[in-house]
Amino acid sequence: MGNNHLLELENVTMDYGETVALNNVSMYIRQNEFLTLLGPSGCGKTTMLRIIAGFETPSSGRVLFDGQDMASVPPYRRHVNTVFQRYALFPHLNVFENIAFGLKLKKMDKAVISERVKSMLRLVNLSGYEKRSIDALSGGQQQRVAIARALVNQPEMLLLDEPLGALDLKLRKEMQLELKAMQQRLGITFLYVTHDQEEALTMSDTIAVMRDGEIQQIGTPIDIYNEPKNAYVADFVGESNIIDGVMEKDYLVRFCGHAFPCLDAGFAPDEDVDVVVRPEDVVVTSEEAGTLRGEVRSIVFMGVHYEIRVGCGDFEWLIHTTRNAEVGDRVGLRLDPDAIHIMHKGEKPTCSSAQ
Repeated sequence: MGNNHLLELENVTMDYGETVALNNVSMYIRQNEFLTLLGPSGCGKTTMLRIIAGFETPSSGRVLFDGQDMASVPPYRRHVNTVFQRYALFPHLNVFENIAFGLKLKKMDKAVISERVKSMLRLVNLSGYEKRSIDALSGGQQQRVAIARALVNQPEMLLLDEPLGALDLKLRKEMQLELKAMQQRLGITFLYVTHDQEEALTMSDTIAVMRDGEIQQIGTPIDIYNEPKNAYVADFVGESNIIDGVMEKDYLVRFCGHAFPCLDAGFAPDEDVDVVVRPEDVVVTSEEAGTLRGEVRSIVFMGVHYEIRVGCGDFEWLIHTTRNAEVGDRVGLRLDPDAIHIMHKGEKPTCSSAQ
């Protein structure tokens, strides 16, 4: 085992009678990595987190922490701490007492506890809040206290289960950046669970996209976004146009009545494929200059770009462009070879991208 693999899952399966929550999952997390489990509700990501924390025992497979099998190690003796969406703070204790709770259980010296709590409050930007009641704090401040309480025990790994889900959009975006900065300053491993693709892309070193208890793809945010392994990943992480196509030969695919040069090879001649094109990779041109031609059906101003839908025959293209247009305009569409991603025909995704 690589010496920087802090945690490894080996063939982990979790079934509850007829329901399989995790199906033979294997993966590792490196020291100091920010890894996000991304997927819709019910895909198995929280089950995986609970198994790592020790709250659940897998039906089969092994969980190794620093090379040691964790099967018989109870949650309180694992070098991990968990932050939940509902922060589970003690309302009858003030901020200082909430953060110090785990250290007091360990009967640590009062001076050491005080120093550690103050250092955590500095880390989460809550210096001076020691005596505040939990009820007097905003959602974002409560979230910071929950993180400080988890980190004060100096775990080797922090598990975060949808921790920003209860915050409003602006605060959630601020906390995403703060959490990432915190993780880099502390140099500890974060395992983060979310259904929010933007959150995953913003914060993670590595993303594991999950579906129905299995990992569909694991890689860097750039890999997952630019080189999705299948139509499900393409559709779940960001928005995509997914079109039925036929691979005429290596580097040439036919869809929407035209043959397009592409960068993909290794498919059977005339194999049916899924063609994936990101909305920002479609170039809007004059009608004459486009390979495809169609009519603008809707247009929404998104701040940085326009989101337009263009009907070409039976297919409606979703396009992000800085070029304005009017509903009813005739336009051309151009697709460069590197904009076109070819997937083997698999199951079409059952969920649209999570917003």
